[in-house]
Amino acid sequence: MQFVIITGLSGSGKSSAVNILEDIGYYCIDNMPPELITKFADICSQSDGKIEKVAFVVDIRGGDLFLKLSDTITQLKAAHVNLKILFLDSADDVIVRRYKETRRKHPLDEVSYGNIRKAIETEREILVPVKAKADYYIDTSSTSLAEFKERMYSMFLESGQDYMRIDVRSFGFKFGAFSEGDLIFDVRCLPNPYYIPELRDKTGLSAEVSGYVMKFDEAKQLYSKLTELVDFLIPLYEREGKSQLVIAFGCTGGKHRSVTFAEALAGHLKNSGHKVRISHRDIDKH
Repeated sequence: MQFVIITGLSGSGKSSAVNILEDIGYYCIDNMPPELITKFADICSQSDGKIEKVAFVVDIRGGDLFLKLSDTITQLKAAHVNLKILFLDSADDVIVRRYKETRRKHPLDEVSYGNIRKAIETEREILVPVKAKADYYIDTSSTSLAEFKERMYSMFLESGQDYMRIDVRSFGFKFGAFSEGDLIFDVRCLPNPYYIPELRDKTGLSAEVSGYVMKFDEAKQLYSKLTELVDFLIPLYEREGKSQLVIAFGCTGGKHRSVTFAEALAGHLKNSGHKVRISHRDIDKH
């Protein structure tokens, strides 16, 4: 079981860190009182492996409860919990700018009488003991979101784990266009098995239909060019920190050509080691 405690300066990017960890399979809890972490660890140990990776955001929003964080870290390590501490930091000017952009109040706004720089200074002093215990430190002052994701992946992604999930879908244009795709390919340019009586009631999941669709030279060429394009694009999307890629194929009814191509591409991507899910939106519609 892997526990991660995310802490650091308010406005340094803890919410972004949580989103990234959720994308790679962590169960995330924001604004967790430190004293409850040990109790949650007990619950996880009794979950029969259902909860293996957990991330908590613990910061100054917890008020006096936050001061218990150092003690909680000591207790967890004494209990041999696999625990990592991520501390996020940023320059004062950057934090001030971020708060002005979001128009939110700093958690220490009241005690600093509305002086945000005083609030940041006070928070830094409070965080000194926790910062000293950190396993990982990231200064987000001049870090883009893509760079931040790359740093997070290098720290918390398991070796060999593919952090971008690929969804391959098929659909029929007669039932409405597909609006959720990143890459949408129209395969209505290929011969339609619907007009072959013995194939009309079958789908692209059957060998007869997929064999008919793919027997044409133009289908083979199209599939070859599409796989080459997708193979080229995937590393580019990963480099930019994309966590989900949706690839959709559309034909007239969503039963034959689109299903055939979706299944073929999904198989190709799985064989290449990618994490792939496939679904057919209109395969059962008439």
